Amino acid sequence: MCDLPPLSPRDWSSHPPYVYPDYKSTALRGPTRPLIPLRENLRQLRAPVYGHDAIGPLDHDLTRNAAKNGEPLGERIIVTGRVLDERGRPVRGALVEVWQANAAGRYIHKVDQHDAPLDPNFLGAGRCLTDDEGRYRFLTIKPGAYPWGNHPNAWRPNHIHFSLFGEYFASRLVTQMYFPGDPLLAHDPIFQGTPAGARDRLISRFTLDVTEPGFALGYEFDIVLRGPNETPMEAPR
Repeated sequence: MCDLPPLSPRDWSSHPPYVYPDYKSTALRGPTRPLIPLRENLRQLRAPVYGHDAIGPLDHDLTRNAAKNGEPLGERIIVTGRVLDERGRPVRGALVEVWQANAAGRYIHKVDQHDAPLDPNFLGAGRCLTDDEGRYRFLTIKPGAYPWGNHPNAWRPNHIHFSLFGEYFASRLVTQMYFPGDPLLAHDPIFQGTPAGARDRLISRFTLDVTEPGFALGYEFDIVLRGPNETPMEAPR
């Protein structure tokens, strides 16, 4: 085993609170009593949950992994980045999952009854493993904004949900990636619930280096797991 220095404490000031009044559903699901720490026997869960053989050749390509009779509608984009530890080192072999709305702003889920069309060629979910440099890469469709009923005339900005798994299932972290210049960010309680100094870490960067000519725009979104630049996560405590 590697003899590494101890991890620095989590920067809790970078993460949104469990209960943020403007984000109304947090008042219903956020804990109101102190959390109970789990004992070390949680380590019994240290076992591969997903193996390399579980990743299909199209799992990272949301434009093809659910196609039935054509390509999905909308603007193709490439989303890539690195998963890094607190010292800027790559996290190799991490399972990265994404899920999102389609270009019209609708999820394939029975709870989503937004009056927008479903796309028969777009599932809105994908996954991949980080490589030796800690890099992941997805090809997808830019998600649309959608109403969500939190407050009058409430619309969610364009966003993609990210999930990361570590050595065992209980180590899952979840966050959201937003797009630069989105005017809805200023009106979104979920984004605004993140401490002001950490919000920019949730916004991807447009880059021509990732953009493929005549095919898809490119965005970079690095995910830092700890340290002063750690990415804000949902319900981290």
